[in-house]
Amino acid sequence: MGAVSLFFFFREGIPVSAVSAEVYRLISSPTLPAIPLLTACGYVLAESGASSRLLRFFRSLLGFMPGGLAVIVTVVLALFTTFTGGSGVTIIAVGGLVYPMLRKDGYPEGFSLGLVTAAGSLGLLFPPSLPVILYSVVAGTREHNVPADTLYLGGLVPGTLMILMVAAYAIHKGARLGIPRSAFSPREVLAATGDAKWELALPFFVVGLFASGRTSMVETAAAALAYVVVVECFLTRDLHPLRTLPTALVKSSVLTGAVLILLSAAMGITSYVVDAQLPEALVAWVKGHIHSQVMFLLALNALLLVIGSLVEIYAAIVVLAPLVVPVASAFGVDPIHQGVIFLANLEAGFLCPPFGLNLFLSSSRFGKPLTQVTRNTFPFLLIIAAAVLLITYVPWMSLGVVRALGKS
Repeated sequence: MGAVSLFFFFREGIPVSAVSAEVYRLISSPTLPAIPLLTACGYVLAESGASSRLLRFFRSLLGFMPGGLAVIVTVVLALFTTFTGGSGVTIIAVGGLVYPMLRKDGYPEGFSLGLVTAAGSLGLLFPPSLPVILYSVVAGTREHNVPADTLYLGGLVPGTLMILMVAAYAIHKGARLGIPRSAFSPREVLAATGDAKWELALPFFVVGLFASGRTSMVETAAAALAYVVVVECFLTRDLHPLRTLPTALVKSSVLTGAVLILLSAAMGITSYVVDAQLPEALVAWVKGHIHSQVMFLLALNALLLVIGSLVEIYAAIVVLAPLVVPVASAFGVDPIHQGVIFLANLEAGFLCPPFGLNLFLSSSRFGKPLTQVTRNTFPFLLIIAAAVLLITYVPWMSLGVVRALGKS
């Protein structure tokens, strides 16, 4: 990608120093250090026993409901995806734990497989999700500022909607299948709460710091990582600070390095795209063929869904976001609303055949044919796609909280 950008600059006779200038702009971004910090936070959680404790807590709380375990799996996987950034860690690390639980409780193989695959894509809109920060860094321009904190606020209602719609389907399925429910026990709730108290406090800790306005994005990310390390190494003692913690940090550094290299290379192409005035040309072309915001958003959803199924999420963000933002702005779409639409579509793209990332991960993790995973996941894809359409055409979902807090 970096070589491609250099080629274009050479061809146009533009000084290639523009590429290094863009990389410097990336490095000097005040939110960039949050990427390795939050990635490490997610990997430390995934390597610990946090998932087992959270499952026990939510099962004690919601197990009495129809489809209770399926709802619990949806919530827990979404929570882990929030911290792991949709990198596939959720399905690999937590999916192997919850899938046998679903089967043991009597859920059909197809439903269990589809639920784990789909729920592993939820949660990308919540803090401190890495794709939101990445989108903020890449999509922000002089004309269109997209602060990560505002984008997180914009994603609260849409992200919750997607989880609730999947959970509602799980409840319907559990009731129709007559899956046995566990009795509600206040004693078990208290015991499970005590067991998982540190993990349960983490989202409130992060959101509280973030919403207080007293810490920056990077400071919040650093505090979250410090919190997780202290909890998992010294309070729950799931990880040894010298033996197992370094393994988790090394794994996270692999993803971080890949993302930063991708970002650096993509910034060169972005610089060329801007210098060549491609966004302006794209705006003119789109406005010449599409004349309403409704049709533009529909076409955008279709494009992003296809791209999300073909391209890894980080690559899709760094390549497409700089092109999409000015076009959406020309059609009067709020930048925060546009960011939520963009990321929600990429969530759905994880499940979209033929190359959706989660389809391949589940096929590999559970040893099932790709065609079977695709077929089992399709009902969930339809549900998430319906949620994306609601998010797209009801801007209040993305902007209501933002405006209520005076962030718009």
